[in-house]
Amino acid sequence: MFIVNTEAAIFNNGKWLIIERSKKEEHAGGMLSLIGGKVDQEGNSSDILERTVKREIFEEVGVKVKDQLHYVHSTSFVTDKGNHVVDVVFLAEYESGEAFPKSPDEVDEVLWLTYDEIMEHPNSPPYLKDNITMAEQLKRKVF
Repeated sequence: MFIVNTEAAIFNNGKWLIIERSKKEEHAGGMLSLIGGKVDQEGNSSDILERTVKREIFEEVGVKVKDQLHYVHSTSFVTDKGNHVVDVVFLAEYESGEAFPKSPDEVDEVLWLTYDEIMEHPNSPPYLKDNITMAEQLKRKVF
């Protein structure tokens, strides 16, 4: 079985909302990341991916995004502990709230970065760069 994870590429005023993952995190601790988390089991449920990513954004950094989410892409990977994960990335537009590390066990720092700043950051892993590149391309088409 897979763990299902959702993430959001959140934009506002030419910048992307990025977190530095807590160094305590099992996977990619200390690295830059999109905001998101695991889907909980709910039985029969609709819009579970969308609701999960919105919940995780608010839990981790205290902001809300606009209702309309846009699918960017999905990937799979294996964590350092051998867990198989399906990751679904959405494009989201910031709506309200002041971003801060609301969940310190998961988030060390909150950053608003431009595309170029993400690409040049030393703690920006290749998959984040890929996600932001795809989100940037989609953003130009839908907004």
